[in-house]
Amino acid sequence: MQVFPKSANNWSRGSIIAGLFILASLGWTILTIQRSDFVTQANSFIEQPVQFSHQHHVGGIGIDCRYCHTAVEVSPSAGIPPTKTCINCHSQIWSTSPYLEPVRASFRDDKPLQWIRVHDLPDFVYFNHSIHVKQGVGCETCHGRVDRMPLMLQASSLQMEWCLNCHRDPSQYVRPRDQITTMGYQVPEGTTQAELGAQLVKAYNIAGVEHMTSCSVCHR
Repeated sequence: MQVFPKSANNWSRGSIIAGLFILASLGWTILTIQRSDFVTQANSFIEQPVQFSHQHHVGGIGIDCRYCHTAVEVSPSAGIPPTKTCINCHSQIWSTSPYLEPVRASFRDDKPLQWIRVHDLPDFVYFNHSIHVKQGVGCETCHGRVDRMPLMLQASSLQMEWCLNCHRDPSQYVRPRDQITTMGYQVPEGTTQAELGAQLVKAYNIAGVEHMTSCSVCHR
């Protein structure tokens, strides 16, 4: 005696296909959410004690990144500028502006401003600014066009796959060392980023992909 009708075969096949589709959709949804700005906090402005405008200071006035981030070429950390750096200019310019009272109070009371870190890597990730600068990775590559940011934001996801994209093929990003802080950098006419990058990878003795993608490079 036949218990199930012949149509049950179609239903069973359909349910298996539907189940696989649901699992695939669920996996795709999870991966999409993990890469979203909501999770990575990319492209979100952070409230700071003073809303410092990189667009004004870098794009408008043309201040070099290294004027404020003095340690970027020699230290793992780029460094947060002390209030004295701000006062160098603002004791003369906008010296009575209410907007800059927190800066003056910080200098007057000898208490540093409590800036909130924008590019905040997990504690288990080791990142060294100086080695990246030395190897020709521009500020713009990781931090985006800060000269167009009225408020600083995290321009990239900072997820491991984003780092590995460069570590697997640094030639697509490296530039001459004297162009590290240039915003909107363009390769010279008559060449391409691939050609120039390949030359710089060799000239700067950048390690091969096997070393660059080793876990111990970033996780120590």
